[in-house]
Amino acid sequence: MAEEIDIRLVYSWDEEEIVALYRAGGWRKEEYRTEDLRHLMRGSYVFAVAAENKTGRAVGMGRVISDGVSDGYIQDLVVLPEFRKSGVGAQIVAALINRCLQVGITWIALIAEPGTERFYLPLGFHPMEGYVPLLLRGEP
Repeated sequence: MAEEIDIRLVYSWDEEEIVALYRAGGWRKEEYRTEDLRHLMRGSYVFAVAAENKTGRAVGMGRVISDGVSDGYIQDLVVLPEFRKSGVGAQIVAALINRCLQVGITWIALIAEPGTERFYLPLGFHPMEGYVPLLLRGEP
């Protein structure tokens, strides 16, 4: 199935297809504005879409947040359920990593959801011993 997919690095994509991917990841809140996705895509250092060759439909996505000089953070990696476990996610991650490495960004990290470590470990990611991810809640 992965051979039927093309990974495209883009600045824009059909917003409804991106909304469907965010919903598939369980991250879409109804109060989010669809038009804000344009800014999210353009504001990402790299935005990758896995598109089905036959239809052109987005079946997966991921992005990197970076200043383009030092660190890169992979975020929002999701593949539609019917395309999972087919290598599509790994293709997206590889494209994101390759783009970062092309410009000299070698410190690349992500925060994985619990239970997804088995996916990321073979791709070269490892737990960051001694570090704890933190999230701001409320105003400081």
